[in-house]
Amino acid sequence: MESFSNLTFDEIEVGQSLTVSRRLSEAETEGLALVSGDVDAFHLEEEDAGSEESGIYVKAVGAEALLSGLLCRRLPGPGTTVLSQELRFTGGVHTGDELTATVTAREKRPEESVILFDCEVRNEDAVIVSGTVTVTAPTAKISYSNVATPQMVLRRNDAFASVLRRCAKLAPAACAVVHPCDRDSLLGPIEAYRKGLIEPVLVGPEDKIRAVAEAEGVDLSPFRIETTEHSHAAAARAVELARAGEVESLMKGSLHTDELLSAVVSSSKGLRTARRMSHVFVLDVPAYPRPLFITDAAINIYPGLEVKADIVQNAIELARDLGVDLPKVAILSAVETINPKIPSTVEAATLCKMADRGQITGGLLDGPLAFDNAINVEAARTKKIVSDVAGVADILVAPDLEAGNMIAKQLQYLAGADSAGIVLGTRVPIVLTSRADTVRTRLASVAVMALVAHARRPKA
Repeated sequence: MESFSNLTFDEIEVGQSLTVSRRLSEAETEGLALVSGDVDAFHLEEEDAGSEESGIYVKAVGAEALLSGLLCRRLPGPGTTVLSQELRFTGGVHTGDELTATVTAREKRPEESVILFDCEVRNEDAVIVSGTVTVTAPTAKISYSNVATPQMVLRRNDAFASVLRRCAKLAPAACAVVHPCDRDSLLGPIEAYRKGLIEPVLVGPEDKIRAVAEAEGVDLSPFRIETTEHSHAAAARAVELARAGEVESLMKGSLHTDELLSAVVSSSKGLRTARRMSHVFVLDVPAYPRPLFITDAAINIYPGLEVKADIVQNAIELARDLGVDLPKVAILSAVETINPKIPSTVEAATLCKMADRGQITGGLLDGPLAFDNAINVEAARTKKIVSDVAGVADILVAPDLEAGNMIAKQLQYLAGADSAGIVLGTRVPIVLTSRADTVRTRLASVAVMALVAHARRPKA
């Protein structure tokens, strides 16, 4: 928090000057590029970190913002209006450069409360902006207290765009849509069909499905409809289709999750495998440079060690299906040291040893790790954690469902993460949609499911 008080026209003297310095972060450099429109890929491309010109480059037009902030917040400060500017731009800035801006009052015009300022911005020793700015200075004192400087977070990647592109090269997955008897649960899979992700089989009471389609103006002629009496029967029929190999995935419609999963876990007629069933959230977090997998946040409430081993294996295989060659798995707890009074730390250490002995394969495990040092390199370095996983995790394994669900929902609603969700450990992947899901979330979940279904297809 900062406080600002202005200097009025009468308080400012010709020759009065103010200088401020600021070292540019990557987010600030990118923000300057976006505001100025200088988003040429040549300038925004990260160059060789070993060169003198390393980091993201943006033309010096962005440094004009530094001058504007100096005039409007410091000298004269709050109440200032910029009237005109004559600036020359002779250089550029990179991430990590230290910029020094100076404004000096050259001329005062009392009849209009106007001040002409000489302005200059230096990048180290080189002048990159110079010229004049004319402002109307405030005539009354103004103070702002407890001013919070806004923090900007730019999206570091678009994980789901990449997933959708990969799906474009694949044959659509045959998918049983279970009880699509409301608007969202019918239109979602139809949109996925239009994008070439799935070939939907609509399973449920045909009269209800057609009533929704008619209300929404949807043509159902391209789709197979498997008629059932009610939602319980729809779940059972969808499972039968999967067991018979007629579909390679399931999608939840307008029925309770318990109804669908009770049919899935049936010991004689369900889709269980030797592996424990688990749920994985795939999150595209704006501030994180890679997709983040969080498990289990929806099915296993208080998993023991054996169940956690299956949860980890399911998540590793999903990450590999989505193109992560060697997923880095952080086993989370409240601390990063083993403490017998915190069972999750002991289980984390055991899971890592199981991976060492080949009982969990395909990924790189470390734990226990606290959330901060699992996803932040600086936090891990501060704790003196030497690890190939800490700070750069792909997969976060929560100690229980409550913790996993809170982490995923916090990232969605506080950090702006887009999410997809999928159930694994069954004969076919299952998408559990929610009424709160956006169209993007639904499509992302279907795309993830389609990639998993493709990975399970017999290889020619």
